[in-house]
Amino acid sequence: MKNNITVLLSAACVATVLYSCVPNRQFTDVKNKQEACEAENKQLRANAEVFETRLNEFDSKYTVAEKKIEALKSDTAVMGNSLRILRKQYDKINALNDELLSKSASLNAGSEREKNTLMAELEELRVRLLAKEDALNELESTLNSKEEELQDREQKLTQLRQMIQRKDSAMQALRASVSKALLGFEGKGITVEKRNGRVYVSMEAQLLFATGSTEIDQKGKQAVIDLARAIQGNDDLHIMVEGHTDTDEFSRTTYPRNNWDLSVLRATSVIKLMTENSDIDPRLLTAAGRSQYQPVDPANKAKNRRIEVILSPKLDELFDAIQADEVAPEENK
Repeated sequence: MKNNITVLLSAACVATVLYSCVPNRQFTDVKNKQEACEAENKQLRANAEVFETRLNEFDSKYTVAEKKIEALKSDTAVMGNSLRILRKQYDKINALNDELLSKSASLNAGSEREKNTLMAELEELRVRLLAKEDALNELESTLNSKEEELQDREQKLTQLRQMIQRKDSAMQALRASVSKALLGFEGKGITVEKRNGRVYVSMEAQLLFATGSTEIDQKGKQAVIDLARAIQGNDDLHIMVEGHTDTDEFSRTTYPRNNWDLSVLRATSVIKLMTENSDIDPRLLTAAGRSQYQPVDPANKAKNRRIEVILSPKLDELFDAIQADEVAPEENK
């Protein structure tokens, strides 16, 4: 009988140890893994706490029973009943442990699916980032190329501005030279001004021609000769001589037959006098007739009857530079 009681006590102790150790370890493990399922685990922990309370109660009963066994070793029926109760509780604990293990497995499976989904999303994001990086590198390369092109254009623009500045300075100096050469005719119908990068020398017709005539009067010849000698030797010019008339129309059977003829023939008379009395290269000269269609003062016919000598700087160098700048981008395409 004593040996049987000892066996029963040992079994009860083992059951008690299993009851107290296994759930605690499983609860700790589940708690670490099931933070995302805290609501569900709270109920399980509550159940476990109930069982633990009951287990503590059973421990107390076991202690009392052990004392009774020591005192009443012959009362095996009481111990047998207590052992059966403990076994039932142990079965319940095992069932709870199985449930916890099942929940843990489900959680792990869910975590694995979530991890795989997250990894797929991360891989997709990585591919997109690589594509963005490639696009960014291409854009950076294009931007660098455009920046170099812009710097080159700015350099060429600076060169063009310097060319224009040189031309403008030269025209300013030319205007001063022409004004000085024609100083003796100040107030006699001659004006010299610089506009739009050009020098305009305007000579009223009354200083140069008789009414309807294309022959230059003696008093006007000196003005034309002085002008020609002031600009001779300057081969970096285009020289346009324009004839202008008023609105008074006339008709003849001989030249000049109308205002168009009169304006052109007066311009050619001025050019002839200039070339005969200076070293101006004739290739720099152009004669033009404007007739009555570009008046400077519609209310003053005397001002409209005039010869205008327009001195323009040659822009061949400037145009060549611009054309080279336009051709270069086409070659780079």
